[in-house]
Amino acid sequence: MSAAPGPAAAPLDRRLAVLLAMAMFVLVVDTSLMNVSISAVVRDLDTTVSGVQSAIALEALVSAAFILIGSKVGDLVGRKRAYVLGLLGYATGAVAMTLAQGLTAIIVFWAVVGGLGASLLLPSMQSLIHGNFSGPAQKKVYALVGASASIAAAVGPLLGGFITTYLSWRVAFALEAVVIAVVLSGIRLVKDVPYTGDRSVDVVGAVLSALAMGGIVLGVLVWQEGGEAVGALIGVGAVALVVLVRWLLRRKRAGRPVLLDPDLFRSPLFRVGVSQQMLQQIALGGLMISLPIFLQMVLEYDAMAAGLSLAPLSLSMFAVALLAGKRAGARRPADLVLAGFGLGVVGVGALIPVVPRASTGWWLVVPLLVVGSGLGLLVSQLNNYTLSPISEERVSEAAGVNSAAGSFGLSFGLAFAGALMLGALAVGFTAQSDASTVLDSAQQEQVARALDEDAQLMSTTQLTELLADEPQAVQDEIVRINDEVRPRALQVALLLPLAAGLLGFVNALRMRRLPDPAPNSAVEGAAFG
Repeated sequence: MSAAPGPAAAPLDRRLAVLLAMAMFVLVVDTSLMNVSISAVVRDLDTTVSGVQSAIALEALVSAAFILIGSKVGDLVGRKRAYVLGLLGYATGAVAMTLAQGLTAIIVFWAVVGGLGASLLLPSMQSLIHGNFSGPAQKKVYALVGASASIAAAVGPLLGGFITTYLSWRVAFALEAVVIAVVLSGIRLVKDVPYTGDRSVDVVGAVLSALAMGGIVLGVLVWQEGGEAVGALIGVGAVALVVLVRWLLRRKRAGRPVLLDPDLFRSPLFRVGVSQQMLQQIALGGLMISLPIFLQMVLEYDAMAAGLSLAPLSLSMFAVALLAGKRAGARRPADLVLAGFGLGVVGVGALIPVVPRASTGWWLVVPLLVVGSGLGLLVSQLNNYTLSPISEERVSEAAGVNSAAGSFGLSFGLAFAGALMLGALAVGFTAQSDASTVLDSAQQEQVARALDEDAQLMSTTQLTELLADEPQAVQDEIVRINDEVRPRALQVALLLPLAAGLLGFVNALRMRRLPDPAPNSAVEGAAFG
């Protein structure tokens, strides 16, 4: 007797699939818009580069610190409701950027509220795709949403540069809000996915996880801004991390609900994969803040020219990830990851000596193509490598940990590279001004005091305007010092992605000693998260 046929898979709801892809596109393109608009935002809001950079790092940090909590919130209040709240959080940030008159509004509404929106949006979207589609339709939607994220990363700098240059950065964020409104208009198409598991909440674990990631990155941001209690903040983060590990192990042994299952880390493939994901994102974060600042503040490019100059990085990353994902063949994932970090090290290593000599973005093309190719290889392999050893019922939780590690790495890279850059700027400027034969002792003391209170990266045009009341000889001397010190500060910032790449390369050698992961169909649903 032949077996009865199973129920037919539901047909693909194309409109819902497109709306989910639009939501993911906005989520990924948002930071690209901010990066290429740094100089325009600084000018229009009369703020500082470090202030905008801090907001960018804070947005990534909030997303990282709360993504595991956001997943649990979705379990408790409903995945559809969490999805709507996430979209509203992002819309709030976009509207705030459209109307902002100062940096405070950006930090509160774009970085904090928008970051919380992202922490709700990613895990809920994954659950909703799994619950609203089945069979081949589900795989198609996962692929569509993943492709939307990749395309957003590739075209974000170009799209943001075009809109910012020819319209306004405010228009770019207003368009984000419009896209979110369109997505919300189709919310009735989304079927909620009920959660049937344990509804207990590990409140202590949630607080410790936020303190661990938040303390470390906030400490770096406070150091960058010249604030106090830097060591205390970083210490709180480090202690919270240790206590979190012990707390999770103790609750797991007692059979009580935990924020995340520590047994996930028993898999060596998962451990090394998560660490590589974090190192990749640290490198990317360092590049994402250093390169746009170099292009906009040193070469004085507008957003369009900056976006075009960054295109070799984003487009090569997209193309190589697509190609390597389809044609890896019999090549070991560990070998591709090793090659990815190796190319990243070579590319960043080539950028460092280029920075003081580059007079146009053309100088960066070849190094950025090399770095982008390396990052593309990593993107094509790391999600699958990390999540493949995880069972299907736990892959969603593992994907959340993977996303949190990546977002933390991104926020740390953004914050630490910026702090290194401003620290090197202050040290170099003070040393050069003290050695100057043009500046008298009073002027040298004034420079030192100004740097101690508010070290900032400035374009030559901005600095010339600021010094308009000074004697011409003093103007020329300070501009000369700025032109010498600024590229060195950016070189120091690039040491962070270089160091992350070197650590990733060494870690990849360890990956080669581990067995290759077995294919896991459940990973398709976690790859974009």
